[in-house]
Amino acid sequence: MPDLEETQSAIEDATFDFTMGDACIALSKLENIVESHPDSFAAWHALCEIRYSEKQYAEALQAAEKAHALDSDDLFINTSLSRIWLELGSKEKAEHFGAQAKIADWKEQLKNPDQEQTGLDVSG
Repeated sequence: MPDLEETQSAIEDATFDFTMGDACIALSKLENIVESHPDSFAAWHALCEIRYSEKQYAEALQAAEKAHALDSDDLFINTSLSRIWLELGSKEKAEHFGAQAKIADWKEQLKNPDQEQTGLDVSG
């Protein structure tokens, strides 16, 4: 599926821009990706993480909620939502998504008991 590969490559390109210190370019690229591929979980999650890193918590929350709507069982989006809500001052919501992340991690452990686990600690 070349479109999926192209989208993933574009996300990686934007992520590379961010790691090289160009958050504005990375955000612009990711905004374009989610506009043309609104069903791309990976693009929404990358956008969420970069917005979070840039301390744009409200915008990070919007992107995280889009990603969460696409895959509510994902360990990492639940962890991201927990971190964002902590920054936004809602301990209750942060704990809720932290618990969801733990559940996702446990589910993954049950599915793949022989794989090394993340060891995710979202207890704060």
